[in-house]
Amino acid sequence: MFFVIKTAAIFFIIHCFASPVAIATGIYRSEDAQGRVTYSDKITVGSKKIDISKKSYLHQRKVTHVYDGDTITLNGNQRVRLLGLNTPEIQNRHRENETGGIAAKEWLQDQLQDKTVYLEFDEEKHDRYKRLLAHLFLPDGKHINLALIENGLATVNIIPPNIRYAEKFIEAQQLAEKQNLGIWSEPEYQPYPLSQISSSRKGWQRIVGTPRSIKQSKKYTRLIFNNRFSIRIANDNLGLFPALETYLEKTLEIRGWISRRKENYSILIHHPSALIYK
Repeated sequence: MFFVIKTAAIFFIIHCFASPVAIATGIYRSEDAQGRVTYSDKITVGSKKIDISKKSYLHQRKVTHVYDGDTITLNGNQRVRLLGLNTPEIQNRHRENETGGIAAKEWLQDQLQDKTVYLEFDEEKHDRYKRLLAHLFLPDGKHINLALIENGLATVNIIPPNIRYAEKFIEAQQLAEKQNLGIWSEPEYQPYPLSQISSSRKGWQRIVGTPRSIKQSKKYTRLIFNNRFSIRIANDNLGLFPALETYLEKTLEIRGWISRRKENYSILIHHPSALIYK
């Protein structure tokens, strides 16, 4: 997505977090056939007026450090976690390097190091680690989160209530997979049958299996595949999914991180993008 600013004073950019500015004048959004977006205070053919009260502000900041492919540090030593995606881990004292982790970090460094970026927040501004949660845009309108997915450097990881741009991310991932870009060409990221699940497999996984039944508790609803594996969906998120009965007896690819309790395995699923019909 590209942004063209016809009247700079009306664009929603906040140069610091302390003093946001709301603009009272009418603002109109237009999009051409190439997906190029223009904001203006003048009405044009096909333009739509924006409800300013519902529009997110963009915050201008400077990147001082790229920690890995999905986490950066801003001036003021404030860490930001990119929304809607996950990149492979890089080696540190807590975990080993994952294939594709260094490539994602180096790409992000090339895009962002010591550069000005614009942050756009979704429903939640911070995570439990006190990091900011944001979409990043360059001054030319390049959506960094989306570009990581488009280049096969990241996988989609939508966690409600932060679901902005979910459809664009899913479409970008489908195209990157089709073209075997980045991690999608790596053996470590190929799907495997549920019968091969084991505790030796680490990181983000793609497992293929068939759910047989549904079990609901106070907090979660589970799709049961066999006596060793299930997926969990928080009841609060069920509204994002089709009726779970539609998944039964269908071959699915499940994407996520495996947790284990004794001999039982499960994956917590936040969004239907993590369940792919095969």
